[in-house]
Amino acid sequence: MRNIGDPRQQLLFDPFERIFSPLAYKIIKNGWQGLFRHVILELLPAEVLAGEFHPEIGRPTKELYSMAGLIFMSEFLDWKTEQAAEAYMFHTDIWYALNLKSEPQSMSTRTIERYQKIFRENDLANGIMTDVTSRLIKLLDQNISEQRLDSTHVFSDMASFGRTRLMGVTIKRFLAQVIRHNNKTYEELPEELRLRYKPSQGLLFADTAKGKENRKLLRQQVAEDMYTLVELFVDDDKFNERSTFKALYTVFKEQCNVIEEKVEIKKETGGSVIQNPSDPDATFDGHKGQGYQAQIAETCADSNETQLITCVIPQTASDSDTQVIEQVCEALKESDLLPKQMLADTLYGSDDNVQKCAQHKFDLISPVSGKPPKPGKKTIGDFKVDEETKTVQTCPAGHTPVKSTYNKKTGKTRTDMSAEHCLSCKFKKDCPVRKVKHGYRLYHTSKQHRLDKRRKNEKTDEFRKVYSKRAGIESTNSGIKRRTGMSRLRVRGKGSVYQAMILRMAGWNILQAAKTRKAREYVRQQMARLCQHPDKGVIKGLSHIFGLKRPMWMRFIGCSKINADWLVPKPARQVA
Repeated sequence: MRNIGDPRQQLLFDPFERIFSPLAYKIIKNGWQGLFRHVILELLPAEVLAGEFHPEIGRPTKELYSMAGLIFMSEFLDWKTEQAAEAYMFHTDIWYALNLKSEPQSMSTRTIERYQKIFRENDLANGIMTDVTSRLIKLLDQNISEQRLDSTHVFSDMASFGRTRLMGVTIKRFLAQVIRHNNKTYEELPEELRLRYKPSQGLLFADTAKGKENRKLLRQQVAEDMYTLVELFVDDDKFNERSTFKALYTVFKEQCNVIEEKVEIKKETGGSVIQNPSDPDATFDGHKGQGYQAQIAETCADSNETQLITCVIPQTASDSDTQVIEQVCEALKESDLLPKQMLADTLYGSDDNVQKCAQHKFDLISPVSGKPPKPGKKTIGDFKVDEETKTVQTCPAGHTPVKSTYNKKTGKTRTDMSAEHCLSCKFKKDCPVRKVKHGYRLYHTSKQHRLDKRRKNEKTDEFRKVYSKRAGIESTNSGIKRRTGMSRLRVRGKGSVYQAMILRMAGWNILQAAKTRKAREYVRQQMARLCQHPDKGVIKGLSHIFGLKRPMWMRFIGCSKINADWLVPKPARQVA
């Protein structure tokens, strides 16, 4: 049975004001807990969780807004499942943040795991990120016209294996399934093979002698063992549909080739291959290693009191930064957070990406990859080119060409210059115009012109001043990993890892927003609206109901009137 309480419901008084000391209550109001309770909690997908339960039949669920909040905050506070359950039962500040009653609470780890599964199956993390970010940007009146983009590497909860150990562990995991489901089949395998993979995973191949040649021989032996097992079980319906056999088959195909019944280990496999059978979705990046990565867009305007993340695109480690721009543009457009300019490093700054951003009506500011021209050398970027006709109007020396025509089929512009001007030109040695049979000629494409123009602009002080803000996202990446534990997650598998990354980014926005003056002021206003103060609401209300100028209990304690701050004691009777 569903149990949903409205976080916006007005209260006669706030019970937590009597639980906390004045200092603790002030800290709670000004901390992330107050922001979470009065701004974030009502945005969480309690109705989606309610769809998983019958409206009337069965035992009442935990209050669903509090459960959605618990799953959310357990990610950005980097809690284990046990820690989340303990926080729900014992931590009073978490009761406040989740709008729970100040009474004994109970929670099991199994319940938390059930709700985490609902989050994954319904892809709730993306919706939370969008709703929370949009709400905070509006609350803080953020300037989103300037943003910056970068990626950060994320390790999942898996061991890091070399190629030999990867193949060996994959074999051992499959053999464990064979022993469990058909011990007779296992006993029929070659004894040498069985003994080789009998030690524990930590001691696997521990007796192998050191040396490059010995390691090479061991790797070849393990590859041949994999081939033997694949050939034996590929047609066995009892085993070939099991996940361990599928992992065995995939790893073998990625790491080895079979040429004339002889197994050969591939010299290079690329990054998009299995790194650990426990997390088959993780891939490899040659620069950062195994795991996953997150593409992060963040505001960077100086007028903002703090900077917030506007977009998160989770990826595997082997995905290229170059290919993500279109996804970032679509995500920002969907949440109505498109900037006017986006700062990014060289990997993002291809001409195609600049054109994609231009289609979404914002500028991608990034250095151009490739070797820059030598000092003094002229490029097509120094020529004046008409953007509409794509033809050259003047050369770097200011001379008008004899003829300049654009060919739509080839995408090239042919420019013929006067021999008289070129022979006497001061830029003759450094100019890209070349002598031909009947004069001087230059061919260029629109892409070459745009790239050379950008390279020329990179040398200006104005570009350096604007681009200097990009470096700030590196501190954001570092801060997220320190504060939310995102450098190494507690989960593995694409679904769980992606959810953890997105929720931690949304949580980072909450932690950043809680530091601002605007957020603290808004929380104070919400508390004043939702919880009437006893001196103004409760006491006056009781006086009105009972028709008394002073409630009886006020007379008993000797209070004569209600002051704006608190109760004023009744003055002592004057003795004549």
